Amino acid sequence: MAPGTSIEQHGPSQPDARIGHIRWTICAMLFAATTINYMDRQVLALLKPTLMHTVAQGGIGLTESSYGTIVGFFTFFYAFGLLFAGRFVDKVGTRIGYIAIMAVWSLSAMGHALVNSVLQLGIARALLGIGESGNFPAANKTNAEWFPQKERSLSFGIFNCGANIGVILATLLVPIATHLFGWHAAFLVTGVFSASWIVLWFFKYHKPTEHPTLSRAELAYINQEAPEKPRPATPWIKLVAFRQTWAYAIPKFLTDPIWWFFLYWLPGYFSDKFHLSLSGLGVPILIVYNASAVGSIYGGYLPASFLRMGFPPHRARLAAMFLCACLIAPVFLINYLHADNFSKWAAIGLLSLAAAAHQGWSANIFTTVSDMFPRSAVGSVTGIGSMAGALGGFLFANFIGYILELTHKNYSILFIIASSVYLISLAINMLLAPGLKKAELHP
Repeated sequence: MAPGTSIEQHGPSQPDARIGHIRWTICAMLFAATTINYMDRQVLALLKPTLMHTVAQGGIGLTESSYGTIVGFFTFFYAFGLLFAGRFVDKVGTRIGYIAIMAVWSLSAMGHALVNSVLQLGIARALLGIGESGNFPAANKTNAEWFPQKERSLSFGIFNCGANIGVILATLLVPIATHLFGWHAAFLVTGVFSASWIVLWFFKYHKPTEHPTLSRAELAYINQEAPEKPRPATPWIKLVAFRQTWAYAIPKFLTDPIWWFFLYWLPGYFSDKFHLSLSGLGVPILIVYNASAVGSIYGGYLPASFLRMGFPPHRARLAAMFLCACLIAPVFLINYLHADNFSKWAAIGLLSLAAAAHQGWSANIFTTVSDMFPRSAVGSVTGIGSMAGALGGFLFANFIGYILELTHKNYSILFIIASSVYLISLAINMLLAPGLKKAELHP
């Protein structure tokens, strides 16, 4: 078999309707978990103005500098939690591992309701970072267990949409909870969702080979690639010796920060460039978020489109990533826009395209892990790469602040970086792991 190819080429080109859809039920549960993950993450940002009030006014005296420190705490512990979360899931399995992860991050999120000082908030946020770090390693490993190679980027794109839905739901629910019961109660909003999800996962989730209602046809469809020999989880320290690990981790380090830039600095950009008020920011940000949700799903579907055109699996994945990288490149044109109404809509269009293409890129770069590694190592490698992405985000956030202060809020350099880094990342991936060649792990 040629490097980068798989037995899936000889499997059925399209799933028969009689095969079943249990795997998509699993995808729906992953979507729900990711939604809860981002709801918990977004609560603090929404409550920031309230928490900046003094204690006498009902807040905790949060300042801009202490808020930045707390965000840094979260990012730091999230980054290193990713490393160990992936190893943990590989060791105990997705059924028990995901429950433990959800329990830790949910209890940490609800624990914010007990804080009454900036220090306590920082501790709670650090614990949340550790807990939330397990979501994507666990979800990606579950995805590898339940979907054949050609469907994995599509299923990832679907459950990754939970990030966008979580932000939207938090934006709707947190103000209501705060108005009715106070800001402490707002941190408890997602607790009901978390508890319900844990119960559902415990009773409904099983590995494909152990699932009581999975048909033989669907099991065969899931396992249409060459079967893997059972093997113990590979320690992450051994995984860093593989070029394939770095073919995933370096692109994550370079491109994940661009997503955080889009999420956390676009409101400031629209406000600074087009002088929009707080109420005027709603439409641009909502359009960009919704575009990114569409990009997540369609970008995940792209490899299947290339497969139908006759591309081999590894080239279909790389072609999808190349297309997404090219669609992000035009974002540098935003630097030539003026502060008028037409330019505002042009900026919205360019940023919507870039955000959508990033999510399509994300769906495929995540899936390269299961393309290159056996299922026993997917959680650990995902954790290593995601840690690299979080560290990149931490460093880039500081760089953004320095650049904007130095240039008096000129975003030009940042958009130039955003436009070019994806093509650079794809070149690095292809250089380190030509054809997404499988890593040869020895027992």
